[in-house]
Amino acid sequence: MAKPKFKPLLYTTTMRNPERLKFILYILAKFRGQILNDELATKIVGETIRYGLYRPMKQCDTIKSKWASTPNGTFSDYILTDEEVKYMLTMNPQQHKEAGFAKGFPSRFATIYDFTKEMGLAYFAPQRSIIISELGEHLLKSFNLNVKDNEILYELINPEYEQQVFLQAMARSQRKNPFVRVLNDNIPLILLLQTIKLLNADPKQNGAGISRRELPLLIFWKDNNAKSLYDRIVQLRGDCGYNPSDEVIIDICINEIMEGNYKKFDPESIMVDYPDEFIRKMRITGLFSLRGAGRFVDINKNEIDKVEYVIDKYANYSLFTDEIAYFNHIATLDKNLIEITAKTVTPNNAERLLTNWLNQYAWDVIKKELAILSSGGTSKDSVLKLIAAPTRLEFLTALAIKSKIPNVRVLPNYSCDDEGLPTSTAGGNKGDIECFEQQKGILVEVTMATGRQQTVMEIWPIERHLTDFQKDKKAQCVFIAPSIFDDSKRQIKFVRMDSKGEKEIRPYAISEFVNFLENSKCLYVNHSYGIDYSTSSLAAEPPAPYGN
Repeated sequence: MAKPKFKPLLYTTTMRNPERLKFILYILAKFRGQILNDELATKIVGETIRYGLYRPMKQCDTIKSKWASTPNGTFSDYILTDEEVKYMLTMNPQQHKEAGFAKGFPSRFATIYDFTKEMGLAYFAPQRSIIISELGEHLLKSFNLNVKDNEILYELINPEYEQQVFLQAMARSQRKNPFVRVLNDNIPLILLLQTIKLLNADPKQNGAGISRRELPLLIFWKDNNAKSLYDRIVQLRGDCGYNPSDEVIIDICINEIMEGNYKKFDPESIMVDYPDEFIRKMRITGLFSLRGAGRFVDINKNEIDKVEYVIDKYANYSLFTDEIAYFNHIATLDKNLIEITAKTVTPNNAERLLTNWLNQYAWDVIKKELAILSSGGTSKDSVLKLIAAPTRLEFLTALAIKSKIPNVRVLPNYSCDDEGLPTSTAGGNKGDIECFEQQKGILVEVTMATGRQQTVMEIWPIERHLTDFQKDKKAQCVFIAPSIFDDSKRQIKFVRMDSKGEKEIRPYAISEFVNFLENSKCLYVNHSYGIDYSTSSLAAEPPAPYGN
């Protein structure tokens, strides 16, 4: 076995968006308690394919149609049959090999699921029972999933649980652990917090945290000495300011920090790929803000109490050589940390912070980024590309309304940092964005779902949110998605007719809503449909609510 070497930090190459980890864990949890062998590992990969979370290249037409309405890495709208799963396993043989696992699908299983083990969510090893940890069970409570008539139906119900789990996992996640054979010895989250605190305490620095271009130094750093890292960053700023060349950073990382004793990697990844992946993992903890249009990573001032707790509790750590001992350390739920609440962002401050982002994103940029979401494309913006698509849609929609109809009060309910940048979507018990226009209310609900998932899991919760929102005011709802499914339109019509027009839901595809904003002076619309509720034949055919 090769000796461990120093290595730049890359948590996983198989899961770019950490928000998808909960879906992978859902599949693995179906097999909790079972003894892992090659046959079971292959079966679990088959289940991962069945739910659309892993999509090998060779697909028949029926499978392509079942996967066409959803992106890679998320649940498909329709579950595959046993025959279709067998077809995918047969037509897509694997040449993959991971240490300790047989070549083929057992090794593919290890690649897909290793990150759940590294984060303390699950433990598995050949000939041992699959364990879902206390931390993993908490993550699974962040969403509900059911399969009804071969359709996969899921909804986020406790998005804050995901943030809690990632914070706790990252606060204890040691570089030099039994699952990852590297020589680097630190807890990246703790090292980042301590380094930022030192930089911000130095009056000669800018008080905005660590520069994005300085992050590679932390990603390569060999030990847990935050003071030494702070000193090197100060020296770098003295030599090159805040914009050192790629060559300078790469030279420091390879020749100075690693001293030649490192595992090979792509140097071009140092400046973009590694920092982006690192920021995504750190941001999902809720402890960090992006400043200077995304040029700096800083401590989120709304979470100071959690920052101090994490440093005090986890900065001093012992190394583990045994997998089970390390897993038990990282996998427990710290209920004291969960009970620490963030500083509340008042509605006035939330709107002020949102308005500030209009200085960064003009209407043409907002429109372009919404079009990217609508088409399933990838943002190139240094800030927006770090925000998961569902959360980004909430943020951009709020910005779009405020940009084109500035007199409307726009109060988003997503969790945000002290800069107003969202860290997670709005909770499942309230609407996404609350808007107020004179004496009228407009509840704005958004989703990235486009197929049956949109109809079954969105409309009835929206009706409940609108009922609560209407209690003391005249109000209606705007519903926005990349496209509006036909069944969603029919369900919306029924809600409107069943309430005799009292519950008005206005559905828009993203492109339609952009066009509406460009041609309207008001967000609230009177008599937008002109339907005769007493005579419509649809009134006798209500669609079944989810769960009935």
